[in-house]
Amino acid sequence: MFAVIKTGGRQYRVAPDDVLEIGKIAGEVGTIVQLNEVLVVGGDTPVLGLPTVAGASVAAEVLDHKRGPKVIAFKKRRRKNSRRKRGYRDELTVLRITEILADNAQPSIGPRPKKEKVAPAASEDDDEAPKTARKAPARKPAAKSPAKAAAKPRAAAAKKPAAKKPAANKAKTEGKGDKK
Repeated sequence: MFAVIKTGGRQYRVAPDDVLEIGKIAGEVGTIVQLNEVLVVGGDTPVLGLPTVAGASVAAEVLDHKRGPKVIAFKKRRRKNSRRKRGYRDELTVLRITEILADNAQPSIGPRPKKEKVAPAASEDDDEAPKTARKAPARKPAAKSPAKAAAKPRAAAAKKPAAKKPAANKAKTEGKGDKK
């Protein structure tokens, strides 16, 4: 079974357990939202709406609110020294479609429970706990001592710039290009 829904000015073909990104809608992460603007309900006998299917809705679980990729609108008018650079990122909501409802039915499936991470159990034979690969936080470089900091400008002043080479003298050539 599938449905075509309209939200945020766009239309999406959805089926149960589909995950899709739509424009931001109200709803906390982990809650069930109902999308009531259903244009088509498909299956064995598809139902087309005029413009929407009466009493049909789609239930979806809100998985995340996030921002889309960066979009840059750059406009330039050549030879006019006119440029405009503007950018934005869309606010998105990630949904998982839980079920497609008809005849003003209410959602029967609740949000899925979050999976908890299970730590591996330590065996009784090992005396030491498993070592984690944690690094010590990086330290800031130590401040330079005043004696070393003062020595550097002197060393730079002690170096002399390279001597300039004298300009090469052009030898006069007789006979070529001379007018007499």
